[in-house]
Amino acid sequence: MSATQNPVVVHNSSIVIDTHADTPQRFVDEHWNFTDPLNGGMLNYDSAKKGNLDAQFFSIWVDPSQYPANASARRTLDLIDGTLEQVRRAPDKLALCVTADQILAAHKQGKFAVLMGIEGGHSIENSLGLLRDYYRLGVRYMTLTWSNTNDWADSSGDIDDPTILHHNGLTPFGKQVVAEMNRLGMLVDISHVSDKTFWDVIETTKAPVIASHSSARALTNAQRNMTDEMLRAVAKNNGVVMVNFFPAFIDEQWRQAWNASKPEREKEQEALEAEYKAKGLPVPFVASDKIDRKYAAQIGRAPFDSLIAHFDHVIKVAGINHVGIGTDFDGIPVPPEGIDSAADLPKITAALMARGYTADDMHKLLGGNLLRVFRDVQAAQQKPPVIAPGQGQ
Repeated sequence: MSATQNPVVVHNSSIVIDTHADTPQRFVDEHWNFTDPLNGGMLNYDSAKKGNLDAQFFSIWVDPSQYPANASARRTLDLIDGTLEQVRRAPDKLALCVTADQILAAHKQGKFAVLMGIEGGHSIENSLGLLRDYYRLGVRYMTLTWSNTNDWADSSGDIDDPTILHHNGLTPFGKQVVAEMNRLGMLVDISHVSDKTFWDVIETTKAPVIASHSSARALTNAQRNMTDEMLRAVAKNNGVVMVNFFPAFIDEQWRQAWNASKPEREKEQEALEAEYKAKGLPVPFVASDKIDRKYAAQIGRAPFDSLIAHFDHVIKVAGINHVGIGTDFDGIPVPPEGIDSAADLPKITAALMARGYTADDMHKLLGGNLLRVFRDVQAAQQKPPVIAPGQGQ
């Protein structure tokens, strides 16, 4: 087998970028370090090295059920601090990166590139000033909503809930947020948004967008996934869709079994919440995740091929220039069969090359496409905010 056809060689010669992992909660709530052993997680420094994962966008996610909307910023800042502290503690291994070129520079130095993306527009507390402050601290994308509709954008997570006030997509302020993100050079992330919000973003944005962790609705009928029409719209926008690894988004049978377990899961989650509320504490993700993991284990693992089918489908519909990896590691109860941690990422390259994809295709999918979009978004930047002296980025 020639080097260009050998999946191991191809994978190891690629810049591999994952746009979504929920690991920062571990830094803050479990006092766990990225360079520590996995200890039940899906991503750490060693597993990243084994899987040739070069760069990670760490998700800064504030659970809206545990932190009131007007206290989102405090938790957001704690998670940003927890992520930045990882770099301070291991400067020989980790580098904070805020541009595409810095990812390449870190790779040359043999360092793991640490990036940040906010998951959920509620973190800005309706303030463009806070959005700019997060940019100053190194945040380079924002998912406009999480599973909750906020004051300016509708989410796919509660779009069918009649008790929630919806806006029919983006409000005028929501469009201002998108425009300000374009101006800053911050990636607009449309994972989690409602269909109407998605189309409003496509109409509003002046720069390419990303879906940091979304799969294909044609294969798995989850609201969180993207329709073929949406996939084609992202391609036309020159953006990129990063395939999510959560079995409920990549395997229809698994999704239905997961939905069937919802009443029991919710009962246990409510009991857990009452227990923590009595102590005046928010429920840490590690505790609620334990319940989800229990139910996921009862269903079993989704087939590895289900994941590969989603990559294949996104490529066939949007094109090879518009696909990437958004694992959702440490934010999902279980990945599909064959994927236990970042160390298993080379299996994706092997499986796709077995389906006929070339070395060039894989270089694009594994990281090249995201680097292109990151560059395009930053090239469209207009007068970034002033950053404190000595903190130049």
